[in-house]
This record gives sequence, C-alpha cells and structure tokens, in this order.
Amino acid sequence: MIPETNTISYSYPAPSAFIAGGAPRLLLAGYSETEKATGPAFFQGSLEQPYITARCLIALSNVVRSSFTLTPATAAMMKDPIVTAGAEKLRFEGFSQCAGVYARVDVLPGGHSGTFPANGTVNVDFNQPMINALHAVSRNDTLQLMVNAREISVQSQPEESITEKKVPLPVKWIKGLTTVQLFLAASEKVHTLNKVQLRQLFQGIPAGAVKTDYYLTVRGNRPAFSPVKAANAVCVGGIHRLRLLEPLLPLADELQVFVHPDMQSTTWQLYFGNVRFSLSLSREAWRGFSGEGAALDSLIADVPDRLISAMDKYGHVNQEFNATLLAVEEQAGFEEIDQLTTRLAAMGLLGFDLDDNVYFYRRLPFKLNRIMSLNPRMKDAEQLLAEDKVVIISQQQDKVEARVAGSGVTHTVMIDGDLARCTCTWFAKHQGERGPCKHILAVRKKIN
Repeated sequence: MIPETNTISYSYPAPSAFIAGGAPRLLLAGYSETEKATGPAFFQGSLEQPYITARCLIALSNVVRSSFTLTPATAAMMKDPIVTAGAEKLRFEGFSQCAGVYARVDVLPGGHSGTFPANGTVNVDFNQPMINALHAVSRNDTLQLMVNAREISVQSQPEESITEKKVPLPVKWIKGLTTVQLFLAASEKVHTLNKVQLRQLFQGIPAGAVKTDYYLTVRGNRPAFSPVKAANAVCVGGIHRLRLLEPLLPLADELQVFVHPDMQSTTWQLYFGNVRFSLSLSREAWRGFSGEGAALDSLIADVPDRLISAMDKYGHVNQEFNATLLAVEEQAGFEEIDQLTTRLAAMGLLGFDLDDNVYFYRRLPFKLNRIMSLNPRMKDAEQLLAEDKVVIISQQQDKVEARVAGSGVTHTVMIDGDLARCTCTWFAKHQGERGPCKHILAVRKKIN
C-alpha cells in the first residue's frame, strides 16, 4: 500500500514493476506524489541520560570547533551541529573545520522520552550559552529538548531555556557528508574493547601532533598503538585526533572500532547505554573527507531525475532503509540502488548507521545541481566529453585504452575492469586513493 501524504511509515513499499525488455528498474512510483510538509516540531520531550548526552554534545562541539589544518582563530568561528530527528532517534552531527574528523551523537530509543510529530533536520550554532548550559547538567538533573525546523531548545533548570536558531549549512560539510557516509557503509567492525582495554589503549597515544602513521594491534587481550606496521593492524593517520574522545572515556561502557577496507577511514564508536558517540578519522590529518571523491565512480551512469526524486521521497517517508533489502524487495539491481543512494548522499541527504547497517534520511533541501557543483571532477569529465577530447584507441571486453586531450598534453588512460590508470599528475600523486581523475571518469562515462 502506498503511504498517505504526510504520514510517516517505516514499512517498505510493494515491489516495483519491470520495465519493457525484462530489465529490473526501481520505479518507486508510490512515492512520486508524496509531499514533505513541515510539522510544528521534530521532537519534544526529555532525555533519559541527560548527563551522558550533555557530555557527548560537548564533545561534539569540541570536534566542530577543532581543526588540524586551520588557524585556531578561523576554527573558533565554526560551531554548527546538524540535528536530525526521525525513526525514534535523535542524531547530532558535525565535522572539524578541516573536515578530516566527523562526529555523531545518536540518542536511541530508550534514551529519550518524548514525541516525534514529524521527521526533519536543522542546522544550528552551539554558542557559548548553550555550551555553558550543557556543562551545568549534573548527574541528577533532567534535560528537556525541543527540535523544530527553525531552532532547538534545551532546558535543565526551571525558567532557564537556551535556544539556538537555524543557520546555513557549510558547503564543505555537504561535501564531507557525501564521502563519510559512503566510507561508513563500506566499513567493517574489527575490534570491541571494554572499559579497561580502551583506557589502556588511549594511554599509548603519543604527545603532540603526530605526523607518522600508527597501528592498532591487539595481542592477547591487550590493545596497543605502535609506529611499527604489523599484520592485520589498523592503520591510523593523525592519531592525535583521537584525543577528542578522552573526556568521554571514563563514562563509556565499551569502544568498537570500524575500518574501511582500504584503510581510507577509521571509526571509533563509544557506547553509553542508549547513547552512542562516533568519531571518524580521514586517512591522514591533512586530508578532509570533503575532497576524497568517494562518490565519483557511482556518479558515472546516467540516472533519471525522477528516480532520484522518488528515492528522496522514499527516504523521507521511511526514514531508514537497508540498501540490500531495498534492492531485493524492489526487484532492482544492487548497482541501481548504489547509484541512487550515492546521489542522495551527494546532496547530503543520507547518513549511515554502522550498528543497524541502514541509511538514515536527513531532511535537507533537495537540489540536484549540488551533485555536479560539489563534484567538480565529474563536471570536468563531462566537459571533456562535450568538447570531444576523449578518443577510445582499443576496447576488448573490460580492457580499454584511451587518449584524453589535456592542456598542451595528451593523457593515456588504461582501464582493466575495476582497475584504472592515467598518466596525469593527479593520478601520479594520489594513485586512485582519492577517487579517479577527471580523465578516467570521462573514459568510463564514454564507454558506459
């Protein structure tokens, strides 16, 4: 059954039909007329673990105000968390100003007592009065929270409510949201550490800003960081960034470590009953998630705007979804779902929950032009094709050789299945670790 307009539902729609020729295609037709009306509030109620939640929000604000490449004065100007209410969860997110650290506080069912009149997202400043109010929350206090489309308010003492108004979302954050969610979706849990182990581990973080890689190993029951690479070790660049977690360590029940298969990111997730705090680090301290180009390969295929719009409305109505289950129930290919989720992520509309293995929906403006404007390499690749600068020299099954005209030089692109190489300086510098260059993208798009 198609959900009625403005009704929040957590069920999947009926499987879609097949298009002519027998190839499956995700239609999501039942969501084409869905309206995303704004309710009076996204959440109204109290937090069941006020002291823990307040400390997590303070840690989040510390991440947002930190920078590992910007000057302290510039970093101090930025303090905007993104707040999302939906699927009976509250999520507070933010990036460091260098965009190389992503943090999120999840208040899960059981961690709050209140109502969700509508699902939605708002971006606000955490100014000093809000930080002071959170610091003032004691273990015996209560904490009331209200979130709507224009502001959030907290109140721990009678007649002492602090309100923060909506502010614009930084473009750099939207770019970072694209990459970090795709990295999270590909990550796997590798370690679970108890209270004693996590404290032992963090005592081994060297002082100062660390420029070399460190490696997390577990021998017996003892985890340790070492500058010496070992088999099955987790590589951590810019390990000093983990100190952002230190104020929360005495309160945490356990720590779980998630790793991207290519070590492009690590995620450190602390658990406090029905509250979680996640900290994701980019591969190196100087690398921001906003420049990684993780979405580019999935943006090569042409996808009709109507399907992207329908997928956006599906996310709004259902609030959370498992991409694999969605592909099965919609009789769609996994590659199709990947293309659609990547496009929503490229607009900042999707986050990823590691524990539940689901995407969650952020209610941000649906702007298709963001996909290209925030991915200039893809835009440049399309320009190369429009100017007819891509020539296919040979193509045999998955092996392709091409020439791409550049500025005073012609680049050679070699593609063999999922592997690709280019003679340009971008590829020589990054070797594909920060996504494909514009020349590889243009060739893949031409042969697609």
